[in-house]
Amino acid sequence: MAKIYTRRGDDGSTGLFGGPRVRKDDLRVAAYGDVDELNSALGVAREEVPEGDLRALIDSFQSELFTLGAQLATPDTEAAPKEIPRITAQNVARLESEIDRLTEELPPMKTFILPGGSRPGAVLHLCRTICRRGERKVVELAESGPANLRAGGREIPWVPTR
Repeated sequence: MAKIYTRRGDDGSTGLFGGPRVRKDDLRVAAYGDVDELNSALGVAREEVPEGDLRALIDSFQSELFTLGAQLATPDTEAAPKEIPRITAQNVARLESEIDRLTEELPPMKTFILPGGSRPGAVLHLCRTICRRGERKVVELAESGPANLRAGGREIPWVPTR
């Protein structure tokens, strides 16, 4: 088994997939790092919910987050050593559909909800806040210049264009 460290980043840099080495505090690295953190937090949430639809939904979201992380870590798909999977407009539509479906199962929200209530609920609230931080970082990345945030030949719907 290969080692999980390479020592190539001891100088404070990391390599992008198919791209240059950049500082570990680079905006792109921060963006895919937030996505990775969300994926890890969803792993904790997954273990807190019972077997069933919600757990299966979390599994699928985790897989899609790996795809998003790979896409964010690849500044130039032409230079990548192999084709990477991409988030598509269908992925975004499915996510929105699942949010709508789950929202319909809840009573109407009349006030903000304090995080907590149950262990699974608290962990999912943590996932929500990590996700929002990641979203802000991806938007910042998109605003900074070319970010390889296209899906199926067009900009990803939730990422603003200049």
